[in-house]
Amino acid sequence: MDWRSHARTTGTALKNWFIAQCYDSLAVALLWLAGLLMIGIRWAPLWAVLAGMLQFIPNFGIMISLIGPALVGALSHDHIRFFYVLILFAVIMIVDGLFLQPYLMKRTAKVPFWVALIAPIILGIIIPFWGVLLAPPLLAVIYAFRNKHAVQNTP
Repeated sequence: MDWRSHARTTGTALKNWFIAQCYDSLAVALLWLAGLLMIGIRWAPLWAVLAGMLQFIPNFGIMISLIGPALVGALSHDHIRFFYVLILFAVIMIVDGLFLQPYLMKRTAKVPFWVALIAPIILGIIIPFWGVLLAPPLLAVIYAFRNKHAVQNTP
């Protein structure tokens, strides 16, 4: 194989990872929108769009997206809304981290569900910040080459 073939495989894998990330961001934005509208937080569409855009920043993006709705909930007349926003945040983090991201990586980048779930944890331990940041696109590239190699070696 020449370098063009490697570059094409890598580019396709990164494109598939980006598509999965876009789907994940859209899903998170819709979850935020539905939850914030049910809670009655002002400017719910704005917070949902920001949460979707911030989803591209691994681990910290979703925490940053919590600030606006939590402040609005805390400053409202009904202070219980603040706690509802925190509960919504926890539910979205669990659903996204344990189900959405691994499912979308499997569907678009052909990364097995269990690998997409465990690899960021392991790489996060080995390389604390960068491991979690680089795990999903790195997995997409590794599995693209693995699948290409498997196809070429089938009789």
